[in-house]
Amino acid sequence: MDGKHCGSHSKHGSHGKMSYLENPARKDDLSPEKLLSLIPIKETDAVLDFGAGTGYFTIPAAKAVTGNVYALDMDAEMLDVIKAKALREHVLNIIPVQTDGAEIPLPDESVDLVIASLVLHEIKPLDQTLAQIKNVMKDGGHLICIELEPKEASSHKAPRITLAGMEQEMEDAGFRVVEKLFPSESLYILIARKA
Repeated sequence: MDGKHCGSHSKHGSHGKMSYLENPARKDDLSPEKLLSLIPIKETDAVLDFGAGTGYFTIPAAKAVTGNVYALDMDAEMLDVIKAKALREHVLNIIPVQTDGAEIPLPDESVDLVIASLVLHEIKPLDQTLAQIKNVMKDGGHLICIELEPKEASSHKAPRITLAGMEQEMEDAGFRVVEKLFPSESLYILIARKA
C-alpha cells in the first residue's frame, strides 16, 4: 500500500479534506439519505464504511440499520470526529476501525454492505484491497463504489478511475456489477454483488 489508503492523506491534508467532506455543496450531489434510498440496504445489515473520513455516510447508515457499522479509516483524527458525532446524535452501533492500510482488520464474511466513497481511486494495488473487501463480505453482499469520472486534464494527485475501469477492476476481483447510477454529471455509483 502506498499510505494513501482508506480515505486519508497526510496529517496536514486532513483539514482541507475535512472541509471538502463536510461541504454543503457535496450534499446536493449526493446526500447520504439519497444514497441509502438507492442502494440495497436492509435494516439488519452490518455495514463497512471503507475510508469513512468524517462519517458523512457512517452516521446516516448507522441510523438506518440495527447491525454494526464499521467506520474504517487510517486517520485517527477522522475517527475521533465520527466518535464525537455519534455521541452527539446518540448513535450506538458505530465501531471505529483504524488500519495501517495494509489490511482490513475484520472477520471474514462479517458485513452485508460496503460503502467506498471517493476512496478506491487512491489505493494501490487496488486488486488486493478489493479481494480483502470481498473476504469480509457475506455471500450475496453488496459493494457500493462512489467515484468521480475523470476529467480530461485532472491535476488530482491520485488519478481518478473511469467507470469502465472500475467496473473491470471489480469484475476481475469477483464482483458482479448489478447497477450503475449517475447522481450528478461527474459522479458515478457502481453497485456490485459478491459473486
